[in-house]
Amino acid sequence: MSGHSKWASIKHKKAATDSKRGKVFSKLAKEITVAAKGSGGDPSTNVRLRMLIQKAKEANMPADNVTRAIKKGTGELPGVSYEEQTYEGFGAGGVAVIVDVLTDNKNRTAAELRMIFSKKNANMAGANAVAWMFNKKGYIEIPKDAVDEEKVFTVATEAGADDFVVGDSAYEIEVALENFEKVKKAIADAGIKMGLAEVTMIPQNTVKVTGKDAVNVLSLVEDLEDHDDVQNVYANFDISEEEIKQISGE
Repeated sequence: MSGHSKWASIKHKKAATDSKRGKVFSKLAKEITVAAKGSGGDPSTNVRLRMLIQKAKEANMPADNVTRAIKKGTGELPGVSYEEQTYEGFGAGGVAVIVDVLTDNKNRTAAELRMIFSKKNANMAGANAVAWMFNKKGYIEIPKDAVDEEKVFTVATEAGADDFVVGDSAYEIEVALENFEKVKKAIADAGIKMGLAEVTMIPQNTVKVTGKDAVNVLSLVEDLEDHDDVQNVYANFDISEEEIKQISGE
């Protein structure tokens, strides 16, 4: 889980101070609209929508933006029709990459993503070329200085967590999707502050990359995430924390 957790932490820190906050809100609005269109605008019965509303709150997205996005999904307001697509590929060093997008023109988006891949010594691949290497799960990260290990371990495992790892600076918890909300609630009810809580694709195994390959992989992921149609990027790289910080300019 190390590669995932290190990159997830840096992404989270970047998002908190991202000067392109408008882009963050735009991507969240798209996803909220699609979730509302698919299963209705009531978060009490639409789990995906409920999670996205919480994510929007954590990003300090204005409530009016959230309401407008929901109404576009339910048809109460006019809006663009988005299509969900997933693209797969291989980055430098054989790193597996999955890209989730919401687009109103999949041919244009596919061409633009192919261009991004090609510029970073990477290649797009067919469906399920790499998806089988990942498991969709809930992922929770808790800063080690926020709570005693025994307490968070007990709370998380008793609530249904699948895996608990003591990382360099945080406790990392994996949770099956059906238990994610339950584990999050148990942790919150115990007064434990979560640094990160999200549904993500966790790699079964990681690929260690260094040097130029590491630069290309991180640059590929950043460029993909910066694309307007891209909602999520997952990759199974393992790059040392020191090298990630150096490349990311931390």
